[in-house]
Amino acid sequence: MRALNVIERISKLLNRVGAVIAVLLIIYMLGHILLEIALRLFGHSTFILDEYIGYAVATMSFLGLPYVLEKGGLIRVSLLLERFPETMRWPLELFSSLVTAGCFVWLSTFWFQNVLRSYSRGTVSETMAETPIWLPESAILVGMWLISITLLVRALKIMALRSGYSSSVN
Repeated sequence: MRALNVIERISKLLNRVGAVIAVLLIIYMLGHILLEIALRLFGHSTFILDEYIGYAVATMSFLGLPYVLEKGGLIRVSLLLERFPETMRWPLELFSSLVTAGCFVWLSTFWFQNVLRSYSRGTVSETMAETPIWLPESAILVGMWLISITLLVRALKIMALRSGYSSSVN
């Protein structure tokens, strides 16, 4: 149980770092959009708004997701869960956590190959910025790994608490 607490604390710390980065990306997007508006008033542009806002939205989504899951902020369909007594809900919660973690791990293996391919080939965006594509792809990959870890920690927590399971496992 002590090892689980350490793993859970590390996971929560990583999730908080991801959430802070996501918030900073929101601030960046606001600043970039306002800059673009101001520049266009004078007939100029950064010419990278669409590209970089797209990268920021994707990165923000994947890095923020683990923190939202940890805090229980994701929309959950409780129609099925509410039909079971609270003591019988843990197998469904465990199953959904493990299956979702498995899906993210599986998806991240392919995404990792894509990042490696983009890096080794020196692939850049087809815009004026010529952004190395592996940079935003790597940020998304880190988010996939964080959500996988969060789901696995959640599954471990459910198994550890299953005898006295309550809906406090988020």
